[in-house]
Amino acid sequence: MLESAVMGASIYGDDLKPLELERVKTYPLASRPSKVSLNDFAKPLVSDSSVNDFLDSLPNVLAVQSLRQLAARIQRARELKKPIIWGIGGHVIKTGLAPVIVDLMKRGYVSAIAGNGSVLVHDAEIGMVGSTSEDVDATLSEGVFGGAEETAQLLNGAARDGAKDQIGLGEAVGRALVSKNPKHRDYSLLCNAYESKIPFTAHITIGGDIAHFHPNFDGAALGATTHTDFRLLAELVRQMDGGGVYLNVGSAVVLPEVFLKCVTLVHNLGHTLSDIATANFDFI
Repeated sequence: MLESAVMGASIYGDDLKPLELERVKTYPLASRPSKVSLNDFAKPLVSDSSVNDFLDSLPNVLAVQSLRQLAARIQRARELKKPIIWGIGGHVIKTGLAPVIVDLMKRGYVSAIAGNGSVLVHDAEIGMVGSTSEDVDATLSEGVFGGAEETAQLLNGAARDGAKDQIGLGEAVGRALVSKNPKHRDYSLLCNAYESKIPFTAHITIGGDIAHFHPNFDGAALGATTHTDFRLLAELVRQMDGGGVYLNVGSAVVLPEVFLKCVTLVHNLGHTLSDIATANFDFI
């Protein structure tokens, strides 16, 4: 058994003693620069407050501060006529945000859209029938998940026609969808972008979308058209120099990776890419 320590004596001995505090330096609180002041605080809203009132009422700290800085950069890009590129994933469509982006497009705050494969699927289905997004759990085990005939016919046919005409996949799908005069075209980003001549590039992972296992799928055509779109997006990224903005909204993997490769390509070819703003609106 260990012997008990002597009362009031530390087992560490005299070589290790608590630091004395008598000579700690202090200063008047009012003299200190602080990150947050009353000017940054939130403001209560009244019953007839507008959306602008709500936005103005938010505290000017952390994410709100970043959001305001980004809004200023987007406004600046619009004034400088520099690209404002929206890189989006399928959930942007599935959560019903297309009308907001269409409105921003008409106001001059969308210069180009870059989407992954699920964007094409969901946007095309919204345009054609006004609904999208399957219950995967209910259909996967039955072998019918992704079996919609019209979706695959549209996307795969557009890829073949786009490869023949040497245009990008996004433009080709937009053209094919518009040609059908779909009932809900006003809710479709593809239709609105095509009719407004706003570049819409599509970036595909082969095997990742429902149209890729249908019998009319043509891998060569899809590869050619999506590669054309990669090169188109790279040119848009090149034009961002001097004030452009890139927004990643709802894409955790594909669009961030494609954007980085575009940046690399632009630098590799000797172009300058500075004074740009990027923002990530995704869970990851």
